[in-house]
Amino acid sequence: MIPGADKYGIEIAIDRADVEKVLSVTPADVDPADELTFARNVFVPLTTACRYTCTYCTYFDPPGEASLLAPEEVRDILETGVEAGCTEALFTFGDDPDGRYTVIHDQLAEWGHASIHSYLREVCELALDVGLLPHSNPGDQTRDQMALVKDVNASMGVMLETTADVAAHAGPRRKSPGQRLDTIRTAGELGVPFTTGILVGLGESWRDRAESLLAIRAMHERYDHVQEVIVQPVVENERWHDGSPDLETLRRTTAMARATLPEEVSVQTPPNLAPARELLDCGIDDLGGVSPVTADHINPDYAWPALRELEEIAAEGGVPLRERLPVYERHVQAGWLSDRIRGAIEAETEAGRRYRSVLTSATRA
Repeated sequence: MIPGADKYGIEIAIDRADVEKVLSVTPADVDPADELTFARNVFVPLTTACRYTCTYCTYFDPPGEASLLAPEEVRDILETGVEAGCTEALFTFGDDPDGRYTVIHDQLAEWGHASIHSYLREVCELALDVGLLPHSNPGDQTRDQMALVKDVNASMGVMLETTADVAAHAGPRRKSPGQRLDTIRTAGELGVPFTTGILVGLGESWRDRAESLLAIRAMHERYDHVQEVIVQPVVENERWHDGSPDLETLRRTTAMARATLPEEVSVQTPPNLAPARELLDCGIDDLGGVSPVTADHINPDYAWPALRELEEIAAEGGVPLRERLPVYERHVQAGWLSDRIRGAIEAETEAGRRYRSVLTSATRA
């Protein structure tokens, strides 16, 4: 039973035969992708506050030290992204930060917001006005929270991480796989194009990895909303000193993901955290959001590769590299976009023309 599944009413039956089938997969069982894609984004860490204290995460700051970006700071970051030709504004913050951090809650109230999600809506609208498509990754969300910001996001996401109960989710506020799956389910019910993924090296077993991938597949088969699944290694940092998965573990896990997930769901490897060149034959077809102007604020010790390096990775695999939007072309064509996002893409503006140019390259590919 997935921890927390009962509490959140998650009904996913993981068949033992399916688990064994996933566990039998090796890189030799999958084919390399025909192309590699990436999104050009600007990273906006809205706040470093989070209710969780996971032992592998450097993103959160303790109460008294956490910061909250002001609207004018957000605008400056967004405008820098527009100048660099980005199409995506990636908004991140920790789970329910205003619930644990009094200073964050009070600052939001001073700015006229009852919650961090109310403020998220404001900055997403700002991104659209500036000329970027929002993709928000604010951790676990309730239905009301996600519904509040759904129409101003091209896509959203949360990492499942694992269906296992691992020691790395330490502290009194432990992450619940059931709650994570509830967020993924909510996105499907609300019709939100979604990104999720697994973390490799948290202390989970091979069986846990297989079950996590099968749980994601089950959610996607139910709602058709998962765009991509990230296979992300845990990396050494100032808080995590228990090592990172070796290359063979990453290769096998990536191949398992490709063999398990439907063909339309991309398998992504983050090129600043994983050896993308050594995973090309394991079925990856996406390199994720890569920023030409901002750091990876979740993994600050690991710089984004330059576009030239992405081109070199694709060239080594003998495949084309293509830019994409934060919402995948198939969801655009299927009518998943809100009126607000559709209007931004169809607008006769510099940003609209940039979005359509990226979509046109996807259609031709």
